Amino acid sequence: MSSTTVQRIAHTAASPEGENSTYVLPDRGLVVDPGPPGEAPWETLTNGLAAAGLPVDAIGTVAVTHWHADHAGVAPRLAAAADAELVLHENDAPLVADYAAERERRLDRDARRLRAWGVPDATVADIVDGDTPSPMPDACPVSAVTDGESVAGAEAVHTPGHTAGHLALLADDALLVGDAVLPTYTPNVGGSDTRLDAALSTYLDTLDELVERFGGDTGSEAAAPPDAYPGHGPTVDLPDRIRTIRDHHADRTLDAVAALPDPGDNTDDGEPGPTPWAVANDLFGEMAGIHAKMGAGEAAAHLAFAADHGFAERVGEAPDRYVRARRTLDIDSGGDGLRFGPL
Repeated sequence: MSSTTVQRIAHTAASPEGENSTYVLPDRGLVVDPGPPGEAPWETLTNGLAAAGLPVDAIGTVAVTHWHADHAGVAPRLAAAADAELVLHENDAPLVADYAAERERRLDRDARRLRAWGVPDATVADIVDGDTPSPMPDACPVSAVTDGESVAGAEAVHTPGHTAGHLALLADDALLVGDAVLPTYTPNVGGSDTRLDAALSTYLDTLDELVERFGGDTGSEAAAPPDAYPGHGPTVDLPDRIRTIRDHHADRTLDAVAALPDPGDNTDDGEPGPTPWAVANDLFGEMAGIHAKMGAGEAAAHLAFAADHGFAERVGEAPDRYVRARRTLDIDSGGDGLRFGPL
């Protein structure tokens, strides 16, 4: 396998998750995840590009792994300054290409989801009101790509779960994984993109596909996994980290189900089963702002996953409510994904 030069620009404390990583592939004229909006990130970016030997006017392609502002915020500005093509997966492209209109649709969708998860109206209002616009253009040109297409000679790999259109890029022996696999924490599923109806199942399928294709199993054609570059932090051990993330979701699913009453038992409010919001409070404690959105979404994703696999039961709608199922939950995160079965 050929080698591709990848240089990293770190945006120190650029987001609540820690420093963002911008990747520069000078030989391809490619910049991936330019970073958040604002003058300080722009200065960090342009200084880093000069140090990497790829000045702005030599950039041909700006690729963004997903629509979140800490990755996409400065991308339209960079693409315009370089007269370069701006690329996202087709499922995420509209949220940058038509930012202003899509933001309003997103806020409406988020509010509906939050209420369906049982989040109180006052908390929903706080979340929506606190979601301030990013200093991005209302609209800008974006090229939408799909799985398997070429992006500056790199292969687009659709990796949904954290967002519906999350994109990884394979450039020879380098895999730029965005927030699909992170080195020190697990990417949020559920609250990070409320378009997904089965966020956790979608995300676990993505992890399975990454392991199958890039896991470095000795029996595979490619014995060594590619170097993996995440959206936060410098590098990640792809197979080992995926195993850890699977274990985390196994434990989180167990915890979510353990917070449910048995069938026929009412909760403190007299209703048959708690909402995802109530379970989120049990799992994470008091939450506000973006943490309330992410926590509610995380609990909702794990409860829906448990219900879809027969280990929890939905007993209400608008808002959703859950109880334990009548079979015993046994989760083995093993080395090849979550497996469910009766004891």
